[in-house]
Amino acid sequence: MKIVGFHSGHDSAYSILEDGIPTIHNELERFNRRKNSVANSIQFFLDNEKDLDDIKYMVTHRTGGMVDNKYMDSFNRCQEIIEKNGGELYIIGHHQSHAANAFFTSDYEEALIVTIDGGGIDNGDGSLHNKSDIDTIKNALVTCTTFWSGKGNKIKPLEIIPNGAINLGKDWSMCTSKIFGLGTWRDPRGDQAGTVMGMAALGNPEKYMSYFENKLTDGLFGGDGAGSIDFDYLKKEADKEEQNRFDISASLQKETEKVIRALLTPYIEEHKPKNLCLSGGVSLNCVSVGKMLDWFPGINIFVDPIPYDAGLSLGSSRYVWHHILDNPRIKDTPQNWSPYLGYTYSESEVEAAIKEREDEIEVIGADDDYVVQTMINKKIISVFGGGSESGRRALGNRSILADPTHAETKDIVNERVKHRQWFRPFAPSVLRDYVKDWFVHDADSPYMNLAMKFKEGMSEKVPAVVHFDDTARLQTVSKEDNEWYYNFIDKFRERTGVPIVLNTSFNDREPIVETPEHALDCFLRTNIDYLYFRDYGILVSKAWKK
Repeated sequence: MKIVGFHSGHDSAYSILEDGIPTIHNELERFNRRKNSVANSIQFFLDNEKDLDDIKYMVTHRTGGMVDNKYMDSFNRCQEIIEKNGGELYIIGHHQSHAANAFFTSDYEEALIVTIDGGGIDNGDGSLHNKSDIDTIKNALVTCTTFWSGKGNKIKPLEIIPNGAINLGKDWSMCTSKIFGLGTWRDPRGDQAGTVMGMAALGNPEKYMSYFENKLTDGLFGGDGAGSIDFDYLKKEADKEEQNRFDISASLQKETEKVIRALLTPYIEEHKPKNLCLSGGVSLNCVSVGKMLDWFPGINIFVDPIPYDAGLSLGSSRYVWHHILDNPRIKDTPQNWSPYLGYTYSESEVEAAIKEREDEIEVIGADDDYVVQTMINKKIISVFGGGSESGRRALGNRSILADPTHAETKDIVNERVKHRQWFRPFAPSVLRDYVKDWFVHDADSPYMNLAMKFKEGMSEKVPAVVHFDDTARLQTVSKEDNEWYYNFIDKFRERTGVPIVLNTSFNDREPIVETPEHALDCFLRTNIDYLYFRDYGILVSKAWKK
């Protein structure tokens, strides 16, 4: 039995659950190559999936354009499908979907759940699970911060904070665009809040603190929208010199951390949870998440693998399966959740894509041992294999990999491949068994959602993946997570003594590559040295490099 979930706002996506197990999560931007795409996800689903006979339930976290009839034809087609199959259509709240995805993806039996983002539609009690009740959506509450209790196969709201009280997601969007002139989810360049977070590590947070202190909690974007942050002045300061940009970013980051800690602390003290689940776009602030390990010692922290809005399609489906239909949890991680829910591509599909570009490339057979040694020889390797990753982070299946032990590698990848600012950091993928030897916390971070400090003396061994504050946004890798990637890193460890490789997403100022054609296109227009179709032992180089 299948449940199909939709999200038709920014970061449009659809998901399929089969007997409670996620089997498909497709985000539109991977296919149309436009970041943060807003479109009719129902039609996206109908165009891609042809097996509709076993679909029992369809669910959306919100109506989106259906309210003003933009997507009504597709919506009606869905109703026809589920009526034929004897099923039902549900509408689930925005934060309800975030909370469900975080909790039901985790292995926790009980947890405090927190969602923080730029706003979404829920009822005041957090509940929206009406069958296709559009009027309910029209009259619902917009909120951006919620607290939930999760136990077994149920979640219940603890507090739904109205939008005007606090909106960290929108605060960051406004600062990103108005002060720094960078893109947000409304911009074709995509959301660049991560750039601001990266700049913060190089700044003095005290210099501009007075311009942010107590101003992220004063209803800045609620009510009549009269803001108290002096964007004009801060923009002028940011335009004067680069260091000012770093200092402003540091002040914003520090105040954000203060607000998040203040929000969470009362609930931590009251409920004394052993486990904490986080979702919503603000949980992509890996610096704040990493500091929670210090703020709340002894608490296990799980961040939704797709905490931004593309994950809503999966969360709403999980809510129906567990909370509404009362099905038990699946605690076996490979079944309950895999981050590799995109399509896999056959050897014939890879070979067809290669044939289209055969005049531009050279192809040889290669294995993992050969590629590891090539990487040790200071070559940049792009990897394509298995199902594509769901979410913002490349986790070894659509990744660019390099040797982290050379300081110049960071600059080479930023300048020659990614074409982005010199200060942007890269992630270390580290074997899970060695985290305690290299970092101050022995914590799980399989989806690259928290930043941690290196232990004293360890960062100098991997300078290409160390940020300026001696932290890294790490991905922990176990055999259970990704057996191929684990074995690849372990081969690197055997030869170098370092259980870490540099990992960044396989893209160039665009969404992560999805198809073999996308991979070859990105490879050929950047200075990546090799493209490794790992599943089929195919190593590609540029013909002009021969």
